[in-house]
Amino acid sequence: MRTPARYKRFTNWRSLATAATAALMATLLTPVAAHSAPRESAPVYSYENAIRESVWVDTKLDGDSDGKTDRVAVDIVRPREPAQQGRKVPVVMDASPYYSCCGRGNESQLKTYDANGDVVQMPLYYDNYFVPRGYAFVGVDLAGTNRSDGCVDVGGRSDVQSAKAVVDWLNGRAKGYTSRTGTTKAKAGWTNGKTGMIGKSYDGTIANGVAATGVEGLETIVPIAAISSWYDYYFAKGAPLYDSGPEWLSDYVESPDARARCAAVQQKIVDGAPRTGDWTKFWTERDYVKDVRKVDASVFVIHGMQDLNVRPKHFGQWWDGLAENGVDRKIWLSQTGHVDPFDFRRAEWADTLHRWFDHELLGYDNGIDDEPMADIERAPDQWVTSDVWPPRATDTVSLRPAKGAQAGVGTLSPRTGSGTETFTDDPRQDETDWAAQIDQSTSAKAGFTTKPLTRDVRLSGSSKVTVTATPTTSSAHLSAVLVDLGPDTIRDYSASGEGISTLTDRTCWGPSTTGDSSCFKVTRAKTADVDYTVFSRGWADLGNHRSDAKGEPLTPGKRYTITLDLHASDHVVPAGHRLALIVAGTDEGLIDPPSSTPTLALDLARTKASVPLVGGAAAFARATSGSSYVTPDATLDGIGEPRATHRVPGGTH
Repeated sequence: MRTPARYKRFTNWRSLATAATAALMATLLTPVAAHSAPRESAPVYSYENAIRESVWVDTKLDGDSDGKTDRVAVDIVRPREPAQQGRKVPVVMDASPYYSCCGRGNESQLKTYDANGDVVQMPLYYDNYFVPRGYAFVGVDLAGTNRSDGCVDVGGRSDVQSAKAVVDWLNGRAKGYTSRTGTTKAKAGWTNGKTGMIGKSYDGTIANGVAATGVEGLETIVPIAAISSWYDYYFAKGAPLYDSGPEWLSDYVESPDARARCAAVQQKIVDGAPRTGDWTKFWTERDYVKDVRKVDASVFVIHGMQDLNVRPKHFGQWWDGLAENGVDRKIWLSQTGHVDPFDFRRAEWADTLHRWFDHELLGYDNGIDDEPMADIERAPDQWVTSDVWPPRATDTVSLRPAKGAQAGVGTLSPRTGSGTETFTDDPRQDETDWAAQIDQSTSAKAGFTTKPLTRDVRLSGSSKVTVTATPTTSSAHLSAVLVDLGPDTIRDYSASGEGISTLTDRTCWGPSTTGDSSCFKVTRAKTADVDYTVFSRGWADLGNHRSDAKGEPLTPGKRYTITLDLHASDHVVPAGHRLALIVAGTDEGLIDPPSSTPTLALDLARTKASVPLVGGAAAFARATSGSSYVTPDATLDGIGEPRATHRVPGGTH
């Protein structure tokens, strides 16, 4: 999607107001006073002597139907000195279901408590780093997890309200108590209410959901590898991405006592999310994109472009919605899978996050709003920037498949093809099998390639592939992938670390205490030398050709048209490489197979890929004006196969 010029970077009301305020202050203050305004918060407060306390906030919901409104546990670490001086501090908050069941971060840390029930170890480094700099850190146990009442509802009203109620409490609009069942009230008089939510995966998802309520006091969110619509976590236009639904996840993260009392909620989840892939009210409640117009907080998005857990469609559609609504935003895109930036770009991340929170929560004019909007990892540990993302010169170009010299080995260009290509769904094969044999006639895929490029071509944003196909059976699943054909060294996102290796040495990010260390294991890029790179992918159930919301049985021999939404990416296909489109059936490990094994005839005249190219059609024409098509008879090497595992939005990275 092309970003409108009026949304250039941060030049909306907030940055204009900052500039205007700075100009006014420069006029009113003496030169010495004007230059004394802080640009960075410093670690001047004691972490060891920080106040550690727990509060239970009333959500006003009764998710477990016990006749009492649910209270969620809120563990707080805040600097003691500002409170003693009567000064109020902003809040960095991570609301999570993982604080007791599964752990946070690369080292799977859990919350630990002292004999009084106050938190000793707060997972991750946020408290160690930000509390000495004058922030409070707040770790919220979602309803139904750890020490909270209620039930997990997997991104629904209960999950989101768990965190929203805490933002309300921080701003004096909700009730808090000093215990889970007592009546002694707790007030947040120590904070100015300005809150920034952060978190990876499920945690970042909740940040998205809370921002989509428009709650007052939430100034910014930093969603890392976060879900924007829960339907898209489990399905792709009707095609199931896993062999189970959200009920598995709720059971996985709930505390033992919640699991015992939440059977009715668990059944509602099962009933609301049928494995048919049909859109229900359950999914509407968990679609934050539809409410993106309510977002008033700034948003700093971080996502791995090879994330096969929370797939990059999530950040793509969220980002497009933010852009359309003029939200202040920034983005980092890495070559990793489901990995936190602390583990792929640690020093730069800590510095950038620090300046982001200083700007958004403390109001410091530190220049981060004048920096490029996007940081993009072009090769392992090699980063480039983009003033606007996608770049303003990006335009959608239609590329069309056509027949080649061999069956299923065709060409890709702006010219419309004719005739058909056929393939038979083979649930034992995946995108690596198809790409490895792109130049060979195989029965499980239809592949189409451009000429070798004479210039680099950059794709930036979300692609779509419209497929017209005739199935031989009553059910069919489709996959479409974009491939960069050519040698490269990339992060090995299919390995266990999803692009990183964890070492034994540690680096420290703030002061430590006996029970809470700020020192974390160092990581480095785990790379692979490849002959091709699959950089964008999408799937669909052909039965959803009439509606994204509801599928239907197919009539064998009848032609159907459907558009697959491919994942957002920013990828440069270098000169000398080729760009390929592959259309096939089941992508093993990434979608489940249909109930039958269809053969599909692809109507080439009615099939196309709509791709966001920087420079548009003219750039593509210049890059493909050279030599003719080639079809080398070789099998190409890539990364390992995508791992067919139970994926949880969180994981260990």
